Amino acid sequence: MTATLPSEVTATQALVQPALREAVGELRPAMRRIVSYHLGWTDEHGEPRSSGGGKALRPALALLAAQAVRAEPEAALPGAVAVELVHNFSLLHDDVMDGDTERRHRPTVWRLFGTPAAILAGDALLTLAVDVVERAGDPAATRCLTGSVHHLIEGQSADVDFEGRLDVGLQECLDMADGKTGALMRCAAQVGALLGRASPVAAQLLADFGGNLGMAFQLVDDLLGIWGSPEVTGKPVLADLRVRKKSVPVVAALDSRTADGARLRELYGRTDPPTEEELHTMAELIERSGALAWTRDRAQRYVAQAQTCLDRLHPPPPIHAALTDLTRFVLERDR
Repeated sequence: MTATLPSEVTATQALVQPALREAVGELRPAMRRIVSYHLGWTDEHGEPRSSGGGKALRPALALLAAQAVRAEPEAALPGAVAVELVHNFSLLHDDVMDGDTERRHRPTVWRLFGTPAAILAGDALLTLAVDVVERAGDPAATRCLTGSVHHLIEGQSADVDFEGRLDVGLQECLDMADGKTGALMRCAAQVGALLGRASPVAAQLLADFGGNLGMAFQLVDDLLGIWGSPEVTGKPVLADLRVRKKSVPVVAALDSRTADGARLRELYGRTDPPTEEELHTMAELIERSGALAWTRDRAQRYVAQAQTCLDRLHPPPPIHAALTDLTRFVLERDR
């Protein structure tokens, strides 16, 4: 696997990062300090850092979507910044709800600054995101963003609900993944198209491209949550199994009607923390049940569907190549 982003994606940072910093600069000093730390711009003392931050796939997707409909990338910049702000709002709140103590190899905001500060910083980013996209003067773009937030919250709510259930169905698990990840990736592509003045058909094709890409991204994320390398992901080995998370490969195994799935259900039904031996057993059961292969295949199918949307759109060849490379990265990434 590789963690190398396509060059066209990394190139969008030259536009996105200054605009993102300008938007965050509008926050009050206390919130700005916390958000800057979360985004990897500063350390816990507020001193600048030269590295850090996430992959910024969503804003890159927004800018590439605008270019796919032959608009200048700057046209989609408000949408790009807005979706990145929403994404980080969700990360701040997710870390609190999941009790995660590290993100990108550093203490999470709630662990360093406290839970109330993390929640309020997330709220500030969500409000700022709506402000940024509204200034673009396109009501459809604003509706796209706020609609995706509703789906995101619904997906996260389902994820929390799954914690207390062993009867989670595979389709409702996929629906949850669509809300948590697919919705915002769909919005990133669609808002870029809308701000690029795309036709309704082109905007829908790009929305479908983004939604399928987001689903593939989440399924690969679920695989990394079990089999990813801690040195690369920044999470403990077998991280999702430690908290008995109902991710797609886990639910696929539980739903497999195999002896391995039944054994996994037994281990997942216990209340005491799993031992290291049990964690490795769970991972083996998921693989033997066929759920690992099923999840990989499903991720590939989502990417194939995304590629079909792209081929129907007929964007300029360099943008077609860049978006194709992005789908390949989503499948091959290691973090």
